[in-house]
Amino acid sequence: MRRLLAILLPALLLMTACGGGDTPSTEPTSKSVGDVSKLDSLKITDNGNDKAPGIEFSKPLAVTGPTVKVVKEGDGEPVKMGQIAELVFIAVDGTDGKTLEDGYAKGPQAIELSEQMKSGNELIFDAIIGAKVGSHVAIAAPGNSSASAPASSQLVVFKIASAKNAPGLLSKEETDQLDKDGKLPKVTFDDKGAPSVEIPKTDAPAGLSVKVLSEGTGEELKDTDTIDANYTGWRWEDSTKFDSSYDRGEAATFGLNQVIKGWTLGLTGQKVGSKVLLTIPTDLAYGASAAAQGKPAGPLVFVVEITAKK
Repeated sequence: MRRLLAILLPALLLMTACGGGDTPSTEPTSKSVGDVSKLDSLKITDNGNDKAPGIEFSKPLAVTGPTVKVVKEGDGEPVKMGQIAELVFIAVDGTDGKTLEDGYAKGPQAIELSEQMKSGNELIFDAIIGAKVGSHVAIAAPGNSSASAPASSQLVVFKIASAKNAPGLLSKEETDQLDKDGKLPKVTFDDKGAPSVEIPKTDAPAGLSVKVLSEGTGEELKDTDTIDANYTGWRWEDSTKFDSSYDRGEAATFGLNQVIKGWTLGLTGQKVGSKVLLTIPTDLAYGASAAAQGKPAGPLVFVVEITAKK
Protein backbone atom coordinates (compact mmCIF):
# COMPACT_ATOMS: atom_id res chain seq x y z
CA MET A 1 0.00 0.00 0.00
CA ARG A 2 2.71 2.48 0.92
CA ARG A 3 4.30 2.11 -2.51
CA LEU A 4 1.11 2.98 -4.37
CA LEU A 5 0.24 5.90 -2.13
CA ALA A 6 3.76 7.25 -2.60
CA ILE A 7 3.33 6.94 -6.36
CA LEU A 8 0.07 8.89 -6.24
CA LEU A 9 1.87 11.81 -4.60
CA PRO A 10 1.93 14.77 -5.13
CA ALA A 11 -1.70 14.42 -6.18
CA LEU A 12 -2.73 13.10 -2.77
CA LEU A 13 -0.86 15.84 -0.96
CA LEU A 14 -2.47 18.46 -3.16
CA MET A 15 -5.90 17.03 -2.47
CA THR A 16 -5.29 17.14 1.26
CA ALA A 17 -3.91 20.65 1.11
CA CYS A 18 -6.37 22.16 -1.34
CA GLY A 19 -9.59 20.88 0.15
CA GLY A 20 -12.70 21.89 -1.75
CA GLY A 21 -15.21 19.67 -3.45
CA ASP A 22 -17.71 17.49 -1.72
CA THR A 23 -16.93 15.88 1.58
CA PRO A 24 -16.51 12.14 0.97
CA SER A 25 -19.15 9.96 2.56
CA THR A 26 -18.14 7.19 4.94
CA GLU A 27 -20.77 4.89 3.44
CA PRO A 28 -19.35 1.80 1.72
CA THR A 29 -19.94 3.02 -1.82
CA SER A 30 -17.62 4.68 -4.33
CA LYS A 31 -17.86 8.48 -4.08
CA SER A 32 -16.98 11.20 -6.54
CA VAL A 33 -15.32 14.38 -5.30
CA GLY A 34 -15.10 17.89 -6.75
CA ASP A 35 -16.22 19.26 -10.11
CA VAL A 36 -16.43 15.94 -11.95
CA SER A 37 -17.64 17.69 -15.12
CA LYS A 38 -13.96 18.51 -15.67
CA LEU A 39 -13.49 14.80 -16.39
CA ASP A 40 -16.40 14.45 -18.82
CA SER A 41 -14.05 14.39 -21.82
CA LEU A 42 -11.87 11.61 -20.36
CA LYS A 43 -12.06 8.42 -22.41
CA ILE A 44 -10.41 5.17 -21.37
CA THR A 45 -9.44 2.30 -23.68
CA ASP A 46 -8.82 -0.72 -21.50
CA ASN A 47 -5.80 -2.85 -22.44
CA GLY A 48 -6.06 -5.40 -19.63
CA ASN A 49 -4.15 -5.45 -16.37
CA ASP A 50 -0.66 -5.72 -17.87
CA LYS A 51 -0.65 -2.77 -20.27
CA ALA A 52 -1.55 0.86 -19.61
CA PRO A 53 -4.88 1.96 -21.06
CA GLY A 54 -5.30 4.49 -23.82
CA ILE A 55 -6.26 7.87 -22.34
CA GLU A 56 -7.87 10.75 -24.21
CA PHE A 57 -9.13 14.04 -22.77
CA SER A 58 -9.56 17.68 -23.73
CA LYS A 59 -6.32 19.53 -23.02
CA PRO A 60 -5.37 21.31 -20.94
CA LEU A 61 -7.15 19.67 -18.02
CA ALA A 62 -7.67 22.47 -15.52
CA VAL A 63 -9.01 21.76 -12.06
CA THR A 64 -9.03 24.10 -9.08
CA GLY A 65 -9.43 21.42 -6.45
CA PRO A 66 -9.28 17.69 -5.93
CA THR A 67 -11.43 15.78 -8.38
CA VAL A 68 -12.22 12.06 -8.16
CA LYS A 69 -14.54 10.08 -10.41
CA VAL A 70 -15.20 6.50 -11.53
CA VAL A 71 -14.76 7.08 -15.25
CA LYS A 72 -15.42 3.55 -16.48
CA GLU A 73 -17.30 1.07 -14.33
CA GLY A 74 -16.12 -2.51 -14.18
CA ASP A 75 -18.30 -5.60 -14.23
CA GLY A 76 -16.91 -7.34 -11.15
CA GLU A 77 -18.11 -7.44 -7.57
CA PRO A 78 -18.01 -4.27 -5.44
CA VAL A 79 -14.94 -3.83 -3.26
CA LYS A 80 -15.78 -4.38 0.42
CA MET A 81 -14.33 -3.17 3.68
CA GLY A 82 -11.50 -5.41 4.89
CA GLN A 83 -10.62 -6.68 1.43
CA ILE A 84 -7.30 -6.23 -0.33
CA ALA A 85 -7.68 -4.42 -3.65
CA GLU A 86 -4.97 -4.65 -6.29
CA LEU A 87 -4.59 -1.50 -8.38
CA VAL A 88 -2.68 -0.67 -11.55
CA PHE A 89 -2.28 2.92 -12.62
CA ILE A 90 -0.93 5.50 -15.02
CA ALA A 91 -0.10 9.13 -14.19
CA VAL A 92 -0.08 11.82 -16.90
CA ASP A 93 0.47 15.55 -17.23
CA GLY A 94 -2.84 17.39 -17.44
CA THR A 95 -1.52 19.96 -19.90
CA ASP A 96 -0.10 17.79 -22.65
CA GLY A 97 -1.10 14.25 -21.66
CA LYS A 98 2.51 13.01 -21.47
CA THR A 99 3.03 9.97 -19.27
CA LEU A 100 4.63 10.79 -15.93
CA GLU A 101 4.69 7.22 -14.65
CA ASP A 102 3.43 3.92 -15.98
CA GLY A 103 2.57 1.81 -12.96
CA TYR A 104 1.38 -1.08 -15.13
CA ALA A 105 5.04 -1.90 -15.76
CA LYS A 106 5.54 -2.47 -12.04
CA GLY A 107 2.53 -4.72 -11.60
CA PRO A 108 -0.48 -4.44 -9.30
CA GLN A 109 -0.12 -2.57 -6.03
CA ALA A 110 -2.08 -3.91 -3.06
CA ILE A 111 -4.19 -1.69 -0.79
CA GLU A 112 -6.07 -3.05 2.20
CA LEU A 113 -9.41 -1.33 2.76
CA SER A 114 -8.95 -0.94 6.50
CA GLU A 115 -9.87 1.67 9.11
CA GLN A 116 -6.21 2.74 9.06
CA MET A 117 -6.40 3.27 5.30
CA LYS A 118 -9.65 5.19 5.70
CA SER A 119 -8.31 7.53 8.37
CA GLY A 120 -5.07 8.19 6.55
CA ASN A 121 -6.31 8.50 2.94
CA GLU A 122 -10.06 9.03 3.04
CA LEU A 123 -10.36 10.38 -0.51
CA ILE A 124 -8.76 7.28 -1.99
CA PHE A 125 -10.62 4.99 0.40
CA ASP A 126 -13.98 6.50 -0.56
CA ALA A 127 -13.17 6.23 -4.27
CA ILE A 128 -12.33 2.51 -4.02
CA ILE A 129 -14.82 1.20 -1.49
CA GLY A 130 -17.96 0.05 -3.26
CA ALA A 131 -16.47 0.43 -6.75
CA LYS A 132 -16.67 -2.68 -8.92
CA VAL A 133 -13.61 -4.72 -9.81
CA GLY A 134 -12.50 -3.66 -13.27
CA SER A 135 -13.44 0.00 -12.74
CA HIS A 136 -11.16 2.84 -13.80
CA VAL A 137 -10.99 5.70 -11.29
CA ALA A 138 -9.58 9.11 -12.21
CA ILE A 139 -7.92 11.51 -9.76
CA ALA A 140 -7.09 15.02 -10.93
CA ALA A 141 -5.33 17.66 -8.86
CA PRO A 142 -4.00 21.16 -9.60
CA GLY A 143 -0.27 21.67 -9.74
CA ASN A 144 1.77 23.70 -7.27
CA SER A 145 1.87 27.02 -9.10
CA SER A 146 4.31 29.83 -8.38
CA ALA A 147 4.10 33.49 -9.37
CA SER A 148 6.49 32.90 -12.26
CA ALA A 149 5.49 29.42 -13.44
CA PRO A 150 1.99 27.97 -13.24
CA ALA A 151 2.19 24.21 -12.80
CA SER A 152 0.30 21.62 -14.82
CA SER A 153 -2.51 19.70 -13.23
CA GLN A 154 -1.87 16.00 -12.78
CA LEU A 155 -4.12 13.12 -13.68
CA VAL A 156 -3.87 9.61 -12.25
CA VAL A 157 -6.09 6.85 -13.59
CA PHE A 158 -6.06 3.59 -11.70
CA LYS A 159 -7.86 0.35 -12.42
CA ILE A 160 -9.13 -1.98 -9.72
CA ALA A 161 -7.60 -5.18 -11.05
CA SER A 162 -8.88 -7.47 -8.30
CA ALA A 163 -10.22 -7.60 -4.76
CA LYS A 164 -10.08 -10.46 -2.30
CA ASN A 165 -10.52 -11.07 1.37
CA ALA A 166 -7.41 -10.52 3.43
CA PRO A 167 -5.87 -13.67 4.90
CA GLY A 168 -6.30 -13.86 8.65
CA LEU A 169 -4.32 -14.84 11.70
CA LEU A 170 -4.42 -18.58 12.29
CA SER A 171 -5.47 -19.77 15.73
CA LYS A 172 -2.97 -21.38 18.07
CA GLU A 173 -4.73 -24.70 17.48
CA GLU A 174 -4.37 -24.33 13.69
CA THR A 175 -0.69 -23.42 14.05
CA ASP A 176 -0.07 -26.34 16.41
CA GLN A 177 -1.69 -28.72 13.89
CA LEU A 178 0.47 -27.38 11.05
CA ASP A 179 3.53 -27.89 13.24
CA LYS A 180 2.45 -31.42 14.13
CA ASP A 181 1.93 -32.21 10.42
CA GLY A 182 5.43 -30.95 9.53
CA LYS A 183 4.08 -27.96 7.59
CA LEU A 184 5.94 -25.25 9.50
CA PRO A 185 9.66 -24.41 9.28
CA LYS A 186 12.01 -26.00 11.79
CA VAL A 187 14.19 -23.47 13.62
CA THR A 188 17.65 -23.93 15.09
CA PHE A 189 20.02 -21.40 16.68
CA ASP A 190 23.81 -21.33 16.48
CA ASP A 191 26.10 -20.69 19.44
CA LYS A 192 25.79 -16.93 18.86
CA GLY A 193 22.00 -17.04 18.92
CA ALA A 194 21.48 -16.52 15.17
CA PRO A 195 18.61 -18.58 13.73
CA SER A 196 18.43 -20.81 10.69
CA VAL A 197 15.39 -22.59 9.30
CA GLU A 198 14.46 -25.70 7.37
CA ILE A 199 11.39 -24.89 5.28
CA PRO A 200 9.19 -27.86 4.31
CA LYS A 201 8.53 -28.68 0.66
CA THR A 202 4.81 -27.94 0.97
CA ASP A 203 2.58 -24.99 0.22
CA ALA A 204 2.87 -22.16 2.71
CA PRO A 205 -0.01 -21.80 5.19
CA ALA A 206 -2.92 -19.82 3.76
CA GLY A 207 -3.07 -17.60 6.84
CA LEU A 208 -0.58 -15.98 9.18
CA SER A 209 1.03 -18.58 11.42
CA VAL A 210 2.59 -17.42 14.71
CA LYS A 211 4.60 -19.90 16.76
CA VAL A 212 6.18 -18.75 20.02
CA LEU A 213 9.57 -20.47 20.20
CA SER A 214 10.32 -19.12 23.67
CA GLU A 215 8.17 -16.73 25.66
CA GLY A 216 9.68 -13.67 27.28
CA THR A 217 8.76 -12.19 30.63
CA GLY A 218 8.41 -8.56 29.55
CA GLU A 219 5.45 -6.36 28.73
CA GLU A 220 2.93 -7.39 26.07
CA LEU A 221 3.16 -5.38 22.86
CA LYS A 222 0.42 -3.18 21.41
CA ASP A 223 0.11 -2.59 17.67
CA THR A 224 1.26 1.03 18.12
CA ASP A 225 4.43 0.22 20.07
CA THR A 226 7.97 0.83 18.87
CA ILE A 227 10.36 -2.02 19.57
CA ASP A 228 13.92 -3.22 19.20
CA ALA A 229 14.20 -6.66 17.63
CA ASN A 230 16.68 -9.02 16.06
CA TYR A 231 15.33 -10.95 13.10
CA THR A 232 16.09 -12.98 10.01
CA GLY A 233 13.84 -13.38 6.98
CA TRP A 234 13.64 -16.09 4.29
CA ARG A 235 11.48 -16.69 1.23
CA TRP A 236 9.28 -19.75 1.64
CA GLU A 237 9.55 -20.81 -1.99
CA ASP A 238 13.33 -21.24 -2.20
CA SER A 239 14.58 -20.75 1.40
CA THR A 240 16.61 -17.70 0.32
CA LYS A 241 17.66 -15.52 3.25
CA PHE A 242 17.05 -11.89 2.23
CA ASP A 243 17.62 -9.90 5.43
CA SER A 244 19.08 -10.37 8.90
CA SER A 245 19.85 -7.99 11.73
CA TYR A 246 22.08 -10.74 13.15
CA ASP A 247 24.35 -10.36 10.12
CA ARG A 248 24.57 -6.61 10.78
CA GLY A 249 25.38 -7.16 14.42
CA GLU A 250 22.68 -4.91 15.89
CA ALA A 251 18.97 -4.97 16.59
CA ALA A 252 16.56 -2.98 14.43
CA THR A 253 14.15 -0.36 15.76
CA PHE A 254 10.70 0.01 14.19
CA GLY A 255 7.08 0.80 14.95
CA LEU A 256 4.62 -2.08 14.70
CA ASN A 257 2.33 0.19 12.69
CA GLN A 258 5.11 0.88 10.17
CA VAL A 259 5.93 -2.63 9.00
CA ILE A 260 4.28 -5.28 6.84
CA LYS A 261 0.88 -6.39 8.09
CA GLY A 262 2.14 -9.85 9.00
CA TRP A 263 4.55 -8.34 11.51
CA THR A 264 1.90 -6.06 12.98
CA LEU A 265 -0.58 -8.90 13.45
CA GLY A 266 2.02 -11.47 14.46
CA LEU A 267 3.91 -9.47 17.07
CA THR A 268 1.00 -7.64 18.68
CA GLY A 269 0.32 -9.32 22.03
CA GLN A 270 3.75 -10.96 22.21
CA LYS A 271 5.94 -10.30 25.25
CA VAL A 272 9.28 -8.52 25.26
CA GLY A 273 12.01 -11.16 25.34
CA SER A 274 10.05 -13.65 23.22
CA LYS A 275 11.39 -15.42 20.15
CA VAL A 276 8.68 -15.89 17.54
CA LEU A 277 8.40 -17.76 14.23
CA LEU A 278 6.20 -15.93 11.71
CA THR A 279 5.03 -17.63 8.50
CA ILE A 280 3.45 -14.83 6.46
CA PRO A 281 1.28 -15.25 3.34
CA THR A 282 1.99 -13.03 0.34
CA ASP A 283 -0.90 -10.64 0.95
CA LEU A 284 0.32 -9.90 4.47
CA ALA A 285 3.91 -9.52 3.29
CA TYR A 286 4.93 -7.39 0.28
CA GLY A 287 2.12 -8.41 -2.07
CA ALA A 288 1.93 -9.90 -5.55
CA SER A 289 4.14 -7.23 -7.16
CA ALA A 290 6.94 -7.46 -4.59
CA ALA A 291 9.58 -8.58 -7.11
CA ALA A 292 8.90 -5.59 -9.39
CA GLN A 293 9.42 -3.32 -6.40
CA GLY A 294 12.69 -4.98 -5.39
CA LYS A 295 11.08 -6.66 -2.37
CA PRO A 296 11.17 -10.35 -1.42
CA ALA A 297 8.29 -12.07 -3.21
CA GLY A 298 5.83 -14.69 -2.11
CA PRO A 299 5.17 -16.08 1.37
CA LEU A 300 7.89 -15.19 3.88
CA VAL A 301 9.33 -16.74 7.03
CA PHE A 302 10.74 -14.67 9.89
CA VAL A 303 12.31 -15.51 13.21
CA VAL A 304 12.02 -12.47 15.46
CA GLU A 305 13.54 -11.90 18.89
CA ILE A 306 11.87 -8.98 20.67
CA THR A 307 14.66 -7.38 22.69
CA ALA A 308 13.03 -4.20 24.00
CA LYS A 309 10.02 -1.91 23.91
CA LYS A 310 10.86 1.76 23.45
